[in-house]
Amino acid sequence: MSIILHADPIPLHIDDPGTIRVGQSRVTLDVLLQYWRLGMKPDEIARGLDTLTLADVHGALAYYFRHQAEVDDYLARREKEAEKLRQQIEAVNASRLLEMKARLDAVRAQGNGDRDPTVD
Repeated sequence: MSIILHADPIPLHIDDPGTIRVGQSRVTLDVLLQYWRLGMKPDEIARGLDTLTLADVHGALAYYFRHQAEVDDYLARREKEAEKLRQQIEAVNASRLLEMKARLDAVRAQGNGDRDPTVD
């Protein structure tokens, strides 16, 4: 008795902006790997990200293990891009952010009996 081995496609695709997504979902490879690095098992990830199948999760992880250096470079680039975007947003909204921070500090001080909110 013999078995036919099928070459299954990689459950990853790149969308227009260049983000790697898993399966037929909008879930990014970044998110899946973050859950895995937090210690979640593949079946827990599939349950938590219910638009993915268990096969999608295993396939994405297998791809990562085979191409770890490339994927880690991709993730580092995405992290740098996200940090740059965060800084741009904060710069554009600096005055509003300062006002909101002042209000938040005031609310925290009231909750702390008017003690300095930065002192524990």
